[in-house]
Amino acid sequence: MAEPESVAFYPLLYVAWADGELADEELELLRGHVREAGLPEGALAEWLDPDAPPSAERLLHLLDAVRRRAAEVSPERRRSLTELGIAIAEADGAHPTPEEREAILRIEEALGLGGRDAVATLFDPVRPIAPLPVVPSTFDREAMARFLDGPAGETRRRVREILSDGRFRLVSGLSTPEYRAQVTAWCRLLADEGLGRLGYPTEYGGGGDPAGFVATFETLAFFDLSLLTKFGVQFGLFGGSIHQLGSSRHHEKYLRDAGTLALPGCFAMSETLHGSNVYDIQTTAVHDPATREIEVHTPVPGARKDYIGNAARDGRLATVFAQLEVGGEGRGVHAILVPIRDEDGDALPGVTIEDCGEKLGLNGVDNGRLLFDRVRVPRENLLDRFASIDEAGAYRSLIASPARRFFTMLGTLVGGRVAVGSAALSASKVALTIAVRYGARRRQFGPPGEAERPLLDYPSHQRRLLPRLATTYALGFALHDLQEQHLAAESADSGEADGRSGTAARRRTEAAAAGLKAYATWHATETIQACREACGGRGYLAHNRFAALKADSDVFTTFEGDNTVLMQLVAKDLLTGFRQQFGDLGALGLARFAAGRARRAVAERNPIVSRKTSEAHLRDPEFHDAILDARRTELVLSLARRIRHRIAGGMTSFDALTDCQNHALTAARAHVECEILRSMLAAERRTPTSGVAEWLERLRCLFALAAIERSAAWFLEQGYLDPPKSKAIRSMVTALCAEIRPQAIPLVDAFDVPRACLEGSIGL
Repeated sequence: MAEPESVAFYPLLYVAWADGELADEELELLRGHVREAGLPEGALAEWLDPDAPPSAERLLHLLDAVRRRAAEVSPERRRSLTELGIAIAEADGAHPTPEEREAILRIEEALGLGGRDAVATLFDPVRPIAPLPVVPSTFDREAMARFLDGPAGETRRRVREILSDGRFRLVSGLSTPEYRAQVTAWCRLLADEGLGRLGYPTEYGGGGDPAGFVATFETLAFFDLSLLTKFGVQFGLFGGSIHQLGSSRHHEKYLRDAGTLALPGCFAMSETLHGSNVYDIQTTAVHDPATREIEVHTPVPGARKDYIGNAARDGRLATVFAQLEVGGEGRGVHAILVPIRDEDGDALPGVTIEDCGEKLGLNGVDNGRLLFDRVRVPRENLLDRFASIDEAGAYRSLIASPARRFFTMLGTLVGGRVAVGSAALSASKVALTIAVRYGARRRQFGPPGEAERPLLDYPSHQRRLLPRLATTYALGFALHDLQEQHLAAESADSGEADGRSGTAARRRTEAAAAGLKAYATWHATETIQACREACGGRGYLAHNRFAALKADSDVFTTFEGDNTVLMQLVAKDLLTGFRQQFGDLGALGLARFAAGRARRAVAERNPIVSRKTSEAHLRDPEFHDAILDARRTELVLSLARRIRHRIAGGMTSFDALTDCQNHALTAARAHVECEILRSMLAAERRTPTSGVAEWLERLRCLFALAAIERSAAWFLEQGYLDPPKSKAIRSMVTALCAEIRPQAIPLVDAFDVPRACLEGSIGL
């Protein structure tokens, strides 16, 4: 620092060069400002030569000199590089002229080096380690947990206690045979606790508590998903098919042993070439009047029963779905009980069993393939709630239509979709519990000289997790409403062999179950991935559970029906409802519908409403409900118009709907989101305490506005939003995330994931 007139520039020059070599344009700019200050040409020449930039050694010498001089400068004069340089010069006895001061300031501005952050790079302060703040819950966490438990809360709490009593410990590193054996042992423990038979009638050894069974299944998903699947196959699908499709003699003979796991079984519906399309499966079941037997046969390789849980290792009896033929006439798909193994575990004659082998996940479940070579079983093995074969070999059914009989039969099995959707949500809760707790504890980056900040304090991290947290809350209420709706429909239909009682309720339940199962499992897949990424490399370690959660829950999107197919079922139901309300899809029906919509559409697209951006309006539940319902309704109307146009042009109804498939899927998703919102609004109204209601209101706002934000393009195109309002919604989503962040840990704690299900992970 031999040139006193140059001293004031040195802090600025060090930071500029230390940040990277200055470009020719930047150096020319600096030289211009130096000339304007009236300094001699050679004063700063060695620092402004593009052909000879200062060496690293020279810069280190300069840094040491600046630091020594700066130690004598008061903190108040370290607010910018310009102030610091002038203070150092004055301490050296040099007093920069107003022109020099102005030149330094202009250089600082030109290089973008203003503020305390630039000054901090000179001092390399030691970053303090601050303790994480303890933020108490502002609501009754226990009350929230009880409220979230919903139906059969006592059963859920009992299952949590069982999972925490030391007999259930998450294990890793087992071979596939060892893992399967462990899962079977766990399943027997649950059967011994009476949980497997909860849903069966008491007169057959059951608990007479279908709601308790669904609650058990949902809660088990906090633990190992292979166990969950094994439990569901044995007690839900296999035992449930006997319960729902069989008659009292089947119940008497099989249900008790199915519920205690004395009789391990399979549910053999899917085939290699027919998964979602059960109506066209190819396995045959031909009645032989001479022997009063049914011959079950796999006619072609593509008809083998594929991916059947419990088949590769444990199952002894299978519910086999096949095309029934009686008296030379095809009667459609029916279910027949077919023994596949003896008590020693050996395959029975005519039955070929293959192991599906390693899967992407769920390797604790023994999925297998079944082929039948003219296997004969007694006529009585036909599950005959909806159709039977009498002593004379005549086929009898109170449902005349084969198609209606088929869909009535499958409708009784809708509980599987209800359960899978609920289990997927539990997996999402585990992932969010781990990621939110870790994000609130893990520190990363921060201003120089200050403690690093928790990840969850960053808006981008909040955006990753908190809208998904809100959706998880909302889905929980929707799925519990669905569970109650399903049990009510089952109750209305019980005892009616022809299924006529409660048909409308059952159809509504089937569509709701299809939509929510698809939405919840897609949500789980996306949420688990987002949570894994939010935990960085720690989330990639197996003991932190994301590996298993990702691999094991992935198949949920195709369990109990491929999600895309299920959403098409929802769309078809919406069109059916449209026809029932407004007549067929002809011009008159569409005109009636459009007339009913006109008045409301005018109000919703009112420029005053579409431009309204006040916080009160954006958080208003009536706004949320109206705009999401408008989207659903408009999409269904336009779908009906498109299909009608194609049918009028000569297309079949099947081809017309297929041609509009993407539109149908969008309408279905809009419908499901609208129904989820309404379930959450209903939950808000029945909350037990004001503190709980207050936080549910925030979560509902975040769920609704995030859903609107995702579909902003559609709302803008249709005139329901204008650009400023769309931007305001985006800003409000970010603001809500910040508002919810302080209570994020209590909100995931309310999921009440048992500690045993997080043992050894970063979620503790």
